[in-house]
Amino acid sequence: MAKFDANSTLKRLQNRYRLVVMNDDTYEEVVTFKLSRLSVYVFLSTVFVLLTGLTVALIVFTPLKLYIPGYGDFNNTTELRELKIRTDSLEQEMRYRDQYFQSLRNVLEGSSSVKTDTTLLKIPKTEKIDD
Repeated sequence: MAKFDANSTLKRLQNRYRLVVMNDDTYEEVVTFKLSRLSVYVFLSTVFVLLTGLTVALIVFTPLKLYIPGYGDFNNTTELRELKIRTDSLEQEMRYRDQYFQSLRNVLEGSSSVKTDTTLLKIPKTEKIDD
């Protein structure tokens, strides 16, 4: 069994390597990278975390979540929306009806706070024609 040496593992992670991209026809260096195993691991880990976060955000904040089995479908969502609108209108109708009944009860009990009209109407008298 091989011994585990933390120093040698750390040195292997920090060894520097050169990655050169060359033109095959002219052998000219196009791009040169100085890398270590540690920098490659960090880069790949960062890319993985970013892609995972982007995928989760895309699913959570868009309608794509409706395609996940068991989450719900579009028909249920529209039906729930219609039921909410219908419930709101029924609640408003109940408030109007309660207000009407309360006003009617106040009038029947004589505790109506309705102000009577004090202006006089001048209605012209009709002329009677005797035959």
